[in-house]
Order: sequence, then C-alpha cells, then structure tokens
Amino acid sequence: MKENIILSKNIFWVGKVDDRDVPFHRLTLTKGTTYNSYLLMTEKPTVIDTVDLSFGREFVENLKNLIELDKIKYIVINHTEPDHSGALGSLAARAKNAVIVCTKLAVDELKEMYKLHNREFLIVGDGDTLDIGGKTLSFIETPYLHTAETMITYCVEDKILFPCDIFSTHVANYEYFNDMAKEDITADYIGYYKLIMHPHRRYVQNMLKEIKNLDIKIIAPSHGYILRDKVQSFIDIYDNMSKNTEESKKALVLYSTMTGSTKKIALLLKENFEEQNLTSEVIDINKIPREEIMKAITEADAIFFGSSTKYADMIGNMEDILKDLHTLNLEDKIGAAFGSYGWSGEAVEVVQDYLKATNIKLLNTSDVIKSTGMIDIEFPLRIRFSPKEDNLKSIERAAIYTADLLLSTI
Repeated sequence: MKENIILSKNIFWVGKVDDRDVPFHRLTLTKGTTYNSYLLMTEKPTVIDTVDLSFGREFVENLKNLIELDKIKYIVINHTEPDHSGALGSLAARAKNAVIVCTKLAVDELKEMYKLHNREFLIVGDGDTLDIGGKTLSFIETPYLHTAETMITYCVEDKILFPCDIFSTHVANYEYFNDMAKEDITADYIGYYKLIMHPHRRYVQNMLKEIKNLDIKIIAPSHGYILRDKVQSFIDIYDNMSKNTEESKKALVLYSTMTGSTKKIALLLKENFEEQNLTSEVIDINKIPREEIMKAITEADAIFFGSSTKYADMIGNMEDILKDLHTLNLEDKIGAAFGSYGWSGEAVEVVQDYLKATNIKLLNTSDVIKSTGMIDIEFPLRIRFSPKEDNLKSIERAAIYTADLLLSTI
C-alpha cells in the first residue's frame, strides 16, 4: 500500500486490489476485484473486515505500517466468507489483544475456520452499539445477504455504512471511490447485484427498511468502489430491482394421497403460497377429469406434483398425468415434486424423474444451494408420514423460495 486512502477523519482503506482474472462462484471475474478492509484509528483501534485468504500475510504486513498490531482493540467481521474474513487468522495471531466482533451465528464458523477457539468474541445483534473511543459503531443483522450469519456496521459520527458484500462491485481499481472512477460503474454494480444479491431479494427489502432512517454519506462495501457520490441512487437501484412484480402469479398443487398425509402437505403449501401473495389452487387428481387438470397446468405459473408412496411407487392417476406432460410446453413454468412416505419414499423420486424429462424449470436442492448458498430448502419436498411441527418450516421455506422466483422482476 503506497499511500493512505482516507474515507474520513481517522478512517482508512487497508484492503487489497486483486487485478487478476479471479475465480469466483464458478465464474471468472475478468475485471478482477478488490477486498476492502477498513481501519478506524480511534482510542480503541478497530479493523472492519479483512481480505481474501490468499493475501493474509501481505495484509498484515501493510497494516503494520499504520498501527502497532497489538494496539488493535476490535476486529469486526461482518461476513465469514473467506474473501472477507480470510486474513483473520493471520491478523489475530499478531493482534493478540483484539476482540472479534460478529453475530452469534458467525462465532462457531470463525472458530472452526481459523482455529480461534481460545479467542475472545463479542456477539452483537440488531441495534447493538459499540463505543470504540471517539466513534460509535451500530450493528444490523442482515441474514442471507448473502449468508445466514451476515451483518452490517454503521459508524454513527462519520455516517459511513460498512455493508460488506452489499452494494459492492467486482472491479479491480486504484481510484477507490466511485466519483473518481474512469467510467460509469452502474453496469458492474447491477451485475454484482444480480449475481450475489438478487437470489436473496426479499432480504434485500428487509435490509433497506432497516437502513432507511440512517443518514448515510458514504457506503464502504467489501468489493470494488466506495460510494460517496449519489449514494441514494445506488440504494435505489437495489430497491427497484428487489421489489416484487405487480403481475398476478398462480401456484397449482396437484396431489394423489393414500391416507391423507400428502393432502395435508398440499393444503399447507396452498396456505403458504397465499401468504406470499400468490393465487393458489389444490386439486386431487383422482377426482377431476384429466382434461381439466391439463388445462389447470397450462394456466399456472408453478406446479407442485405430489404423491404418497405405496409399494415403492406412485398412487392413483399421478403417473397418467405425468406421462401427458410431454404434450405441453412448460418452459416458462416452475415445477416441483413432493409427497408423504412411510419407509423410503420412492414415489417422490419417481415424480421428480418424470419432471426431469420435461422442459419445466424443475426445482432441486442442488440448484438451490449453488444459486443461493441456502441449505435449509429442499426439493423434492419429502415428509415422512403426516406433516408435524418440525416439517412446517420445510414447507414454508419451499413456498417462499418458489414465490420469490415467481415474483421476481428480472
């Protein structure tokens, strides 16, 4: 680091510019990126986030040019992903007096990732504040932006928001601030939002409500440009892109049940869809003419196909309906399988196999994890016997995830 990059009085950028082609989330960032870390030189010196694991040693050596490391009082980790927490192990080893500040969920992750089982942690949550000697930090938890343990930090006196991944860009640059950029950064800013934040857009809306009343003069994210010009316009982009469409969307739940358990799941799905402002319809496929069922499928935006399992197979007319799907163009529809079972639940998997053979956008756990990082959403939705209290969250999460896909504007 050749010069001090100053955001405000006693607040410095101490990050790393990575101008390589950077592998990231199974993509290559051809413009590179930055890992933004910040040093607040107060009476209780504080570091907010670190840099990628690959640059830990370099980060610590650069930081030594600004401060004696054993004088650092706090290390704030907004998000545990190793492109932000990656230098924590190296820094903690040298800043032996520092207390690590993070959310409750982050503690065990950081202990395991960096062998910090014997370090002191300060757990913070919504509305908590921390006096760092001349400046005050306040904290807001922002789960799923973009992982469960994340939070954002606000410096009250300097009116600077440190939101980690939120409001970032993936651009390696040596201008640091958006008003110094050589070209318009909007396209890169939107591209980052679509890649990282949009799969979690309902949580974007929650976050925006939380920061609405903050006086924000600078946004200092963890990647790319620090935003100090037209700050509200960048917040507005997130707001506009994360809102629900005003178009009406319909979810159809088709089921074939043996003892009534799969019907219960179907009705719970309907209830949850309607709570998410979707029109919803439930049909017992054994009681309705096939042509009416096929018409209902064509009119729906999402279709859930559910069957109980009997002797390792589906029951009732479900297989006939699934065989007829090849006559329909389902490319603009979302599909999912669900069902109740007693032993191994083969019927749900058979339904899933049939749906794989169509051009419907089939929901599956693998794609959910790869696109969102969420591990508490399961497709197909499999429930043993009748749905119980501990199954209700799984049904709710499946419905919410589906609704978010249907109501997206992009």
